[in-house]
Amino acid sequence: MVNKWEKVPKEALEKDKVMRRSLTYWEDAWRRLKHNKLSMLGLVTIILIFMTAVFGPMFSKFSYEDQNLDFGNIPPRMEIYKVTDSDYLYIHAEYKAILVSEKGELQELLEPLKTDLAKGQRVYNIDGREVVLDFSNVKKLKKNPELKRFEVIVDGETRDIYKKVWNKTNIFGTDAHGRDMFIRVLYGARISLLVALMATIVNFFVGVIYGGVSGYLGGRADTIMMRLIDLISTIPLLLYVILLMVIIEPGLKTIILAMGLTFWVRMARIVRGQSLSIKEHEYVLAAKTIGASSRRIIMRHIIPNAMGPIIVSLTMMIPSAIFTESFLSFIGLGVSAPQASWGTLASDALGGLRTYPYQLLFPAMAISITMLAFNFLGDGLRDALDPRLRK
Repeated sequence: MVNKWEKVPKEALEKDKVMRRSLTYWEDAWRRLKHNKLSMLGLVTIILIFMTAVFGPMFSKFSYEDQNLDFGNIPPRMEIYKVTDSDYLYIHAEYKAILVSEKGELQELLEPLKTDLAKGQRVYNIDGREVVLDFSNVKKLKKNPELKRFEVIVDGETRDIYKKVWNKTNIFGTDAHGRDMFIRVLYGARISLLVALMATIVNFFVGVIYGGVSGYLGGRADTIMMRLIDLISTIPLLLYVILLMVIIEPGLKTIILAMGLTFWVRMARIVRGQSLSIKEHEYVLAAKTIGASSRRIIMRHIIPNAMGPIIVSLTMMIPSAIFTESFLSFIGLGVSAPQASWGTLASDALGGLRTYPYQLLFPAMAISITMLAFNFLGDGLRDALDPRLRK
């Protein structure tokens, strides 16, 4: 009788078997996050912003409060005129002559020998040469926009623009008081990131614990705790800031305190919803059966298993905190001069928006880039920490 059954060798069973190390939940989340290019771009951008804000001012010769009124409202890119082989002029929008180097380093504000406002002229002496700044066409510009706003005349010869150079002294230009915009934007990053950090800490330690306790206890305790949250959330943040300014002086402390009173509410609601779901799981019931205390169950079982939504929510709330601080500073309820915040920088730039648009451009770009980076990272974390998307 022929045997139709044959035992398969062990080697044949295992030759197509793929062996790999089992990944933990967080290792798998990091693996998936790395494959999201926008999220990694956001993470790298956030790290660079933090590093620049912390260490950038250490390598600058300027401070956020240093003023030089001679060099007020100097743009980051300048049109210079050649007077001699070593002397170059930049003509300010306010018709002031500033001596610069060929590379774009600011040197000196020149004092005119004679000013004739009736003729629209200012006369300077540079290394024995007579330099006339003629701005008499200003009154005619409305009728004839093709006219030049001013002319630079050296020893009777009209000079054209020699070239455009970047401002090597103040790479982002200066504000109306001659303060370096680059350093002020960096200090603004410090303030905005500090507010975001404080909001994150309050969210984590107040909102997470409050929401976890509320959801775990349930019943009447949950109802009372949620009604308290409803009461807090009905009062606008702006009203909190105004009320606190009556009690304490306006500034960064007021904003941090006001945001600390209100920003944890949304996190508490999120964690409460997670807690209501997780407390019905078998491992929580098993912990109750063996006599674990409520504190241990909340801290060791409920909150750790809700960390995915918590981290995502924290990441998405950080740009909201940054924007809120910038808005409050923009309307005058934030930090006061000479401190710099992105919101105050934007507010200060509004007066000269048409003439000096760069003063609004840089803080606006800083706010936009930071918020986009956190939003990209938050979107990536949401996908990476969702176990249903695991592949």
